[in-house]
Amino acid sequence: MTTETPGWFTSSYSENGGACVEVAANLAATHGVVPIRDSKNPTGPVLNLPATAFTTFIAGVKTGELGTV
Repeated sequence: MTTETPGWFTSSYSENGGACVEVAANLAATHGVVPIRDSKNPTGPVLNLPATAFTTFIAGVKTGELGTV
């Protein structure tokens, strides 16, 4: 049995002084989850979102449904 390692990355838009998250989208197809963690605390807790919920979230961000900061 092979265990996939999360391929963590931050968005190319993350030039905000470190207040960002990292995602491991490589697990969506095989495990049905998208792990998310705080980029400042890579050994801290991980939030595993269902892939469908993450897709819905990203779609909302792109369309502006979630507002701006």
